[in-house]
Amino acid sequence: PPPAKPPPDILAESSAQWLFTPAELAHTPSIQDGMSPAEEHATRAKGVQFIIQVGIMLKLPQLTLSTAAVYFHRFLMRASLKKPRDGIPKLHHFQSAAVALFLATKSEESTRKLRDLILACCRVAQKNPHLHVDEQSKDWWRWRDCLLLHEDVLLETLCFDLALESPHRILFDLLKRHSLAHRKPLRNAAWAFVTDAWNTEVCLMVSARGIAGAGLWVACRRCEVELAEGWWVADGVSLEDVKRVVEYMGMEYEGKA
Repeated sequence: PPPAKPPPDILAESSAQWLFTPAELAHTPSIQDGMSPAEEHATRAKGVQFIIQVGIMLKLPQLTLSTAAVYFHRFLMRASLKKPRDGIPKLHHFQSAAVALFLATKSEESTRKLRDLILACCRVAQKNPHLHVDEQSKDWWRWRDCLLLHEDVLLETLCFDLALESPHRILFDLLKRHSLAHRKPLRNAAWAFVTDAWNTEVCLMVSARGIAGAGLWVACRRCEVELAEGWWVADGVSLEDVKRVVEYMGMEYEGKA
C-alpha cells in the first residue's frame, strides 16, 4: 500500500506540545503539591470513569468521551488537585472531568441539553442512576455553576487547543491500508485497545499515530495475523512508541486483573 499520509503539520505540532517525558509526568502540579504518583494515577482513572459513566447516560459517541479524557489529562498537567495554582482554581476530579466532557461535546459536535448534563453529573457523582434532582436544589446549582464558570478556566488552561488527532480514525485508516477492516474480531480488539490506551496517561506520552499503531499490532498478534516486515515505516509509526504503549498498557491490564 502507499505510505500513510502524515497528519497536517499544524495539528502534529500542537499535539507534540502536549507530549511529556517520564520525568515531567513524575512532577505534575498535584505531585509537586504533595500527592503521591499512585494516588494521582488513581484519581485520574476515577475522573475518566466519571466521564465514561456520564457519557453512557447521555448516549454520547465514544470519540467524544475519548476527547474529554484527553482534555482532562492535559488539564492536570497544569492544574493541581491539591490547591489553587498559577491562577487555576482547585477543582475536584469529578468537576474537572465534567467540564472536560462539556467542552468535548461542543468540539466533537455532539452537544446535549445543559439540564441533561447536569442531571447525569448529579446521578453519577452520587452513584444513583435513578436519582430525582430538583432544579432548585443546591446540588443542581452547584453543578450548573461548575460547568458554566469553569468552562473558560479549562479553555484557557488548555490554551484553546481543542483540535485532537484521533487515534481511532488513524486506526481505521491503518486497518483499511492492510485490508483488515472487514475482520471484525481483529477490528474490535484494536478499537478496544486504542480506547483503553487513549483514556490513560498514554495520551500524554505518545502520539495518536503511535497509539493507533500499537492497537493494530496488539490486535494482529491476538488474532494471529502477520503484518509485513517493516510495516511501521510504511505506516509512519514509531516502533519505539508502539513498544512504550504496549508495555504501559500491559501494566495497566495487570493492575486491573
